[in-house]
Amino acid sequence: MEAVSKPLIIRIVFIFLIIPLFMNAQNDVNQAEVNSEEVVKYPEFQFKGLFQARFLGSLTDNVDVLGAHHSTGEVTQTSFDIKRMRVGLNTKLSKETEVVILVNLADFKSDTQGKVLENAYAKYTFNKYIALTGGQFRPAFGIEELVPVDIIKSFDFSNQYYEFGKNGWTSFQIGASATGSVDIGKMPISYAFSVLNGNGKNQEKDKDNGKQYLTRWVFELSKEHKINLGLNGGIGQVFTEDVFALGADITSDFKLTDRFTFDLQIEYKQGTNHNLYFSLPVDARTPNVADYQMRGIYFLPNLRYLVDYGKLSSLELSCRYESFDPSYKIDSNRRQTYTPMVSLEFGKAYLGRIEMGLEIDRFDKSIPDSSTYNDELFIIQLQLRL
Repeated sequence: MEAVSKPLIIRIVFIFLIIPLFMNAQNDVNQAEVNSEEVVKYPEFQFKGLFQARFLGSLTDNVDVLGAHHSTGEVTQTSFDIKRMRVGLNTKLSKETEVVILVNLADFKSDTQGKVLENAYAKYTFNKYIALTGGQFRPAFGIEELVPVDIIKSFDFSNQYYEFGKNGWTSFQIGASATGSVDIGKMPISYAFSVLNGNGKNQEKDKDNGKQYLTRWVFELSKEHKINLGLNGGIGQVFTEDVFALGADITSDFKLTDRFTFDLQIEYKQGTNHNLYFSLPVDARTPNVADYQMRGIYFLPNLRYLVDYGKLSSLELSCRYESFDPSYKIDSNRRQTYTPMVSLEFGKAYLGRIEMGLEIDRFDKSIPDSSTYNDELFIIQLQLRL
């Protein structure tokens, strides 16, 4: 049987995306008539911001605050740092249309190429079943992609999040996405389909003609304990080489008492590390990109206690454990990271937050004079949401 042509595939995908719009068009018209008496002035503007400042202290001899080992010379082992200074604008042009802009001004402290601008996208919501997004955004491909960095239960995203971002699956990417939710029986299910350039944010054009296609499905297994199962998968081509990524994750949130809650995140990812493959000299790599695969898993338990004493609203204790190997088939060097942290929350929804803890890295093989070296980093972080 002859292979299906790309134009035919595009037409099929278009048909499947457009059908739900016609199926629900009449419902949208009826709803518009019901709400005709409601007067809303557009556009609506909502300004947002995030400030994160840190004190860093390396507890390992000859290792600086960025985790790099130095066998000779002076080493910076204590430093203050502005991690993020984000400013964002969400604009509602109509009930269905919104435009989102987000920049990180802290990126000006170093080379700004490929940085600063983070979100820059437009979204049109037809109904709960389908919404279309285009521009630069974080595609849905795991737990962390759907959670802002200011409300995660650790200092920062996981190592695997950033590595999969370098390979075009996570973090800020340029492309288009269709998202929505449906109910199958009594089970709510949300989905996302995305097509991306796959070469990161703020790029003038795609690095090649290949694109990366990914999808995420989330099944709500328990509404009471907020148990959700997520499944992720993606395929694509990079410089004519076939690449893939897959993952699975589960989240839960248990109310132990009126004041104590316990939530848990577990996420596994695996995929082609084509970023590593193409960064190597041709004579230093195998002919097959599939020989270079990354995989990782992390566990993030978090215990929350509602204080409600003065301006202090809650106390949280967490400890993320992560195991990540950027190339487990060839030249494997697994990195294990432990991140114990205590967090004090002031106000509601993490309006203010003070975090203190450690990042402890353990490699199977430490490499002198590199960032692949065992270290311990002490962190105090102040966070304010604007």
